[in-house]
Amino acid sequence: MTIGVGMSTRTALVAGARGVIGGNLIKHLQAEGGWNIIGLSRRGGDDSGRVRHIAVDLLNRQDTTDKLSTLSDVTHVFYAAYQDRPSWAELVPPNLAMLVNTIDAIEPVATGLEHVSLMQGYKVYGAHLGPFSSPAKENDPPHMPPEFNVDQQQFLESRQNGKAWTWSALRPSVVCGIGLGNPMNLAMVIAIYASISKELGIPLRFPGKPAAYNSLIEMTDAGVLAKATVWAATNPDTVNQAFNITNGDIFRWSSMWPKIAAFFGIEVAPPLPMSLTDIMADKQDLWDRMVTRHGLQTTPYADVSSWPFGDFVFAWDYDVLADGSKARRAGFHEYVETESMFMKIFTDLRDQRIIP
Repeated sequence: MTIGVGMSTRTALVAGARGVIGGNLIKHLQAEGGWNIIGLSRRGGDDSGRVRHIAVDLLNRQDTTDKLSTLSDVTHVFYAAYQDRPSWAELVPPNLAMLVNTIDAIEPVATGLEHVSLMQGYKVYGAHLGPFSSPAKENDPPHMPPEFNVDQQQFLESRQNGKAWTWSALRPSVVCGIGLGNPMNLAMVIAIYASISKELGIPLRFPGKPAAYNSLIEMTDAGVLAKATVWAATNPDTVNQAFNITNGDIFRWSSMWPKIAAFFGIEVAPPLPMSLTDIMADKQDLWDRMVTRHGLQTTPYADVSSWPFGDFVFAWDYDVLADGSKARRAGFHEYVETESMFMKIFTDLRDQRIIP
C-alpha cells in the first residue's frame, strides 16, 4: 500500500506497533485523523487505510537503515519498542541499541522531523527494585544503574541538543489493554488466569505476595496513554519533558480482586502465594480444549499468557504510585476509573472470543 503524498501534514512512525501500547496508539491516531501511520515491528502487520506496516529487526542496524531509508515524510517518531531479557543489566544493550538504530536511520532522511516520543515507566524511579519514594515525581533523583529507560532518555537529550526536533517521555504505570503475544500484559494475565480457574471449578486466589494484596497500586489504560502520548508530542508547552501518566485513581488488590472474580462468575478465596510461571506451565492442553469447547479464536497459549510479568507485578508488596499532577497542570485531563477499565477489557476479550 502506498500512502499518497500531501494527504496529511503529519506522518507517525510507531516503533513497537504490535504491542499493547503501540497498537492502541495506532488506533488513537487513526481515530484522531490527520495522520499517516507507519508501524514498525518484527512481525509486520496488515495494511489498512492510512496505516501501513513494515517488518523490521530494530536490533539489526543494517536492516533498520534499509527499511527506514525511504521514510522521508516522517514528522513524529513514537518509540514503544521493547525486548525482554533475563536481568536488568542485560536489558540495556538491546533496548538502547534499538532506539539508537531507529534515530540513526530516520533522522538523516526525515528532514521534517518534529518530535520523538519515548515510552518509559516507573523503572526510572526504581519501582522494580523495591520500595521507592512514592508518589514518584518526574524530577526525583536517579537511582544506581543499570536502567535502560534512563539511558534511552539521556541518548535523546544528547542527540536533540541543537536540533529542530524535540522529545518527550511518557511514564505510565502498568499498562492495560488488549494485545496478544505481548510479554507485559497484566489484563491478559488476569483474564486467562480467571478463565482457567473457572474452567477447573476453583475459586480465584490472588497469587502474589501477601503484602501485595493490601498495598496501593495504580494502572494506566492503554487508551488514556495513547491520548497522552499524542498530546505531549504535539503540544509546544510539553517538549523536552517527562510526564507520569496514570488512570487518576488508586486501589488495592484486596478490593479489586473480588470484583474481578464476580465478573467471571466465580468465588474469591484467600490469597495463596504461588508462581504463575510454574503453576500455569502445564495448562497448554487445557487451554486448547477450552478454545474448542467454547468456540474461541484459535489463539496459541503462548500468545495469551504473560505469566512472568504477572509474577513480577503481583510481587510488589509495597505501594507503587507516581504523581500525575504535572501532566494535569500542563493541560492533560483524561482519566478512567480502573475498575471500569478492567471490566471493559474483559468484556472486549469476550466479545472478540479470546476468552469464554
